[in-house]
Amino acid sequence: MRSVAPVPPLLRPLVYGLAGSLAEALFTSSVASFGARRPEPHGPSTPWMMPIYGLAMPLFEPVHERVRGRPAWQRGLVYAGGILAVEAASGWLFRRLTGRVPWDYGEAGLSVEGLIRLDYAPLWGALGLATERLHDAMTGR
Repeated sequence: MRSVAPVPPLLRPLVYGLAGSLAEALFTSSVASFGARRPEPHGPSTPWMMPIYGLAMPLFEPVHERVRGRPAWQRGLVYAGGILAVEAASGWLFRRLTGRVPWDYGEAGLSVEGLIRLDYAPLWGALGLATERLHDAMTGR
């Protein structure tokens, strides 16, 4: 088996940003397609999300190292809480700077001030677990 050289730490935010943007595009187009007669190749998004993913996900790396030996359900809970916290903080900052939040969840049930959706916690936990593999690939683990 060939080993791949680790991705330098300064390039990882770019990889996380691209991966997060791709995951968002797939998720939003899937949600837009739900119940439609044909798949929708688009969904709502904003270019502002790439830097959020790129800058937030490296916060994940030390957390991943700290919880590495824990069961998946515990790691998923940690990731869900962390992602919800980053989403709330970045949403608050967007609202403070621009007067609006690109992903306003105001009409959704289980929304907290339109900034986060608590019903998305399992999705965020699963995303965190999937991101473990990306982190390990980038660090050569």
